[in-house]
Amino acid sequence: MSTTSSPQVDFTTRAYAEQLDREDPLRRFRDEFYFPKTADGRDELYLMGNSLGLAPKRTATNVNEELERWRTMGVRGHHEGKFPWMPYHEFLTEPMSRIVGGLPHEVVVMNALTSNLHFMLATFYRPTPTRHKLLIESRAFPSDHYAVESQIRWHGLDPSKSLITFAPRTGEVLLSDDDLCERISRDGKEIAVLLLPGVQYYTGQVLDIARITREAHRHGIIVGFDLAHAAGNVELRLHEWNVDFAVWCCYKYLNSGPGAVGGCYLHEQHSRNTALPRLAGWWGHDKTTRFEMPSEFAPIPTAEGWQVSNPPIFSMAAIRGALAVFDEAGGMSVLRKKSERLTDYLIQLLDHELANRIEIITPREKSQRGCQLSLRTKTTRGARWLCDQLATRGVTTDYRQPDVLRAAPVPLYNSFLDIWQFVKHLRESLGAEA
Repeated sequence: MSTTSSPQVDFTTRAYAEQLDREDPLRRFRDEFYFPKTADGRDELYLMGNSLGLAPKRTATNVNEELERWRTMGVRGHHEGKFPWMPYHEFLTEPMSRIVGGLPHEVVVMNALTSNLHFMLATFYRPTPTRHKLLIESRAFPSDHYAVESQIRWHGLDPSKSLITFAPRTGEVLLSDDDLCERISRDGKEIAVLLLPGVQYYTGQVLDIARITREAHRHGIIVGFDLAHAAGNVELRLHEWNVDFAVWCCYKYLNSGPGAVGGCYLHEQHSRNTALPRLAGWWGHDKTTRFEMPSEFAPIPTAEGWQVSNPPIFSMAAIRGALAVFDEAGGMSVLRKKSERLTDYLIQLLDHELANRIEIITPREKSQRGCQLSLRTKTTRGARWLCDQLATRGVTTDYRQPDVLRAAPVPLYNSFLDIWQFVKHLRESLGAEA
């Protein structure tokens, strides 16, 4: 398999993992991040990038620079210096567009994920008597489900009649692209908007965005994706795939800090269309006349036209530093190759060491998985107990009740030795079950 570099070394040994790390061209980027410490001063074995990414060391420098400029320059900081505050979000546009595979004028960093989802649905969910349904997955992240139901009610409609929830087949946990496309074909004339995850948060399954978008567009459906677990995790080509809109957060795989500002994508056929309805605010107004204070809104003819407020500089300073690390590492295609090798190795060890105690519910096919592996634990005490046991050993993972442990080795800062140690601690923790 792809992780095998020397047949003379047993893949189950620590020496093998250390050898893989020595051969890893991205190994230096681990030193770009701070690791939480255990009680005895060791680095935690951190496998929770799917929930909150680690802090890049350059983040403090970037944020402190802006604090210092505020202290010494006051209001002049809006216009002076290398990174003036007025156009600060523009410094993030090109690197973020590379992360999601959009054109720069299709991408804007603004708001938070669910706020951006509401902004997008305000524009794209325009129900009619014959086309009024929204399609989401049955196990959508709760915030998405709440947002969609509230949008339906906002239009005076009933979610029980206007919301379609698509579920896996009976007895299965993964979504079927075939079944989804068949459902789109069957009900397409009634569906106004389709909203799906790029990566399903519970299982770690990567959906076939290109195929789903093509099928939905055949039936006149607007296609949106929640990329919270996809941005910075898997390769995305939103413009090429003709996706209508997408939203994401920046605190998971994009390592930009808790509650970081999110991102938004609108395909250029929409972002260039200033006639589209939207919830407007002054930061989306034409930059050349914004400070003339006109009463009539004139939207910027890019994704920026959906902004409502001036940017939060300290959060964006953190995002700027985090995106710079992605570019220095060579971008998503390079990181994705290492990610596949890390998860290959983790699957290989789990199959060898714990096949009778752990079921991997994340797809094994590379194209259908990202960093995160979701592990169904065959333990009478549940995933929370196992997560707590690992925590006492300095291993940070998370769980979903009742029996799923989630572990996400991130290629920017996790190592092959992390994988080997995780499986060792997992095996010993399961062995300690009374």
